[in-house]
Amino acid sequence: MSKTVAPEIPIPTHEDAGYVKRMNSDSLPQEEVAVARISKNEPVVTRRELWSYYLYYNGDNGVGPNGYSMTLFQSLATAAGFDPVRGPGSSCLGDGSSGRCVLPWGKGTKAVSSIVLVANGTSFAIMTLIFTTIGSAADYGTFGRWLLLVITCICWAAQFASMSLTVPSRWGAAMALYMVGFISYGATLVFYAALFPRLARNTPHARELREKLDSGEVSAEEYEVEESMEKNRISNISTMHSNIGYIVTLALNLSLLLPLADNLKVNNYVIVLTNGYWVLTGIWWFIFQQPRPGPPLPKGESYLTIGWKQIWLAFKQYKKLPYTFIYLFAFFLLADGLNTTGTLISICQNDRFEFSFLYNTYLGLSQAVTSTISTLGFWYIQKYWKISTKKMFVVTNVVTVLIPLWGMIGIWTTKFGFHNVWEFWAYNVVFGLFQAPYYAFSQTMMAELTPPGYDNMFFGLFGLSNRASSMIGPNVIQAIIDRSGDNWKGFPFLFALCALASATIWFGVDVTKGRRDAVKWAEENREGWDVRKSKSVGGVEGERDSVDSSSKDLHGGIPWGGQTILCLNEHGTLL
Repeated sequence: MSKTVAPEIPIPTHEDAGYVKRMNSDSLPQEEVAVARISKNEPVVTRRELWSYYLYYNGDNGVGPNGYSMTLFQSLATAAGFDPVRGPGSSCLGDGSSGRCVLPWGKGTKAVSSIVLVANGTSFAIMTLIFTTIGSAADYGTFGRWLLLVITCICWAAQFASMSLTVPSRWGAAMALYMVGFISYGATLVFYAALFPRLARNTPHARELREKLDSGEVSAEEYEVEESMEKNRISNISTMHSNIGYIVTLALNLSLLLPLADNLKVNNYVIVLTNGYWVLTGIWWFIFQQPRPGPPLPKGESYLTIGWKQIWLAFKQYKKLPYTFIYLFAFFLLADGLNTTGTLISICQNDRFEFSFLYNTYLGLSQAVTSTISTLGFWYIQKYWKISTKKMFVVTNVVTVLIPLWGMIGIWTTKFGFHNVWEFWAYNVVFGLFQAPYYAFSQTMMAELTPPGYDNMFFGLFGLSNRASSMIGPNVIQAIIDRSGDNWKGFPFLFALCALASATIWFGVDVTKGRRDAVKWAEENREGWDVRKSKSVGGVEGERDSVDSSSKDLHGGIPWGGQTILCLNEHGTLL
């Protein structure tokens, strides 16, 4: 049971874009510093609000919708299926079974493993449609606030409804509830992450820093470092809460799994208990969250089309941002390989442990504890030795490639390759130690290669790369399994996918050059906006005066595409 460490796929809110300041030095190459603007009209984050934010993530840890629900679905489907070698009416789990299991599907039959992968791939496709269509709409007004509440309630309802899944004949309902829960769970991670940038810029410490910047007490460079540290503080604490919630939930479930081991409905009770824990910890965010509405939807735009327009605009810039788009392409492949590998191993793990919630809980605990340790450990190592993000990411990539390689060995032997109990223990420990940091470093790499002030556009593409890719891998693997009847035949494809993606990142992405290209592109687009806007009113100088005048009213802001771009003069003060 692989935990989805979030936020895998963040889509930031439409914050004011910020400004870029050049730093010239005789001994250092020219660098650019991007500083985001804080709106003084937004309320300061209170301690109660911040803790309610942490607690939401503590409960939204994925144990139920990303773990137990899939196990219950696969268990009921297997119990309802039959052995294709022995014919309809036979048991997939009885003595003398071939190890294969199929269910009626359309005009024929399909392997249970393939059906699980179809459910996964379809879920990712629906998530992709949701994020690309209404993801950007959540950035405007109060739509995002209500959207998170609605999708959270949908996920809660799907989890509680799992109490009705008590007989094999309801495997179809189990599939539907699993998909609804998994889709809404994935959406909660994205829209929860979208709240983070605005919260981080409105903490008391961030406000104090901004006041010092405005008064000249700190430089733009010092402000950037301190603001980054404030973001890291909130990010690390929220991630820790997710891992702690993962541990607490699994440990709490043992209070049911151990004494009620012989109860046929114990798995259903566990899902309800897991979901109840999330309701208890998550409800406070909707009570204590303060209103911080985004800008109104631009005139003439639609909530259903603005996301697609932003994606098209970004794709047209690939020639000017080669390293950014190489990374997006490579991450598309890497996310597909890693996510599908985790799903395939979960299928093998469920088969090996006969869909035992108890064993999956023990394995999940091993992963949760090691994930917590590795998140802190990798961060400490990077901070102490000043190691670049790419090098840290490469370390996680090596393990990403080795996991499907190990599974591929299982094609030719049963001594290794996810056939034995000890291998699943080792997998969960290794995943926790090396793959939990993967999510953090992949996001940081994207941030390094994103043009300042255009975070929404490019993080939207980053999220699309993650989700859209994950509807391809499961469908390819299920076709391979259908043809071969062997789950392990899917690992070679996943190994090749992960290896190609990792090699592309290692040798094809220059983060330093990519960062400079991104800053250059951002500045060129701002200058281009000035010229285009000036021509439209019949005079460059007159328009610049108008922009300068209006920007002073906006604390140095120049409107661009529904955002505001802030500028510094040569002395580092706001224009």
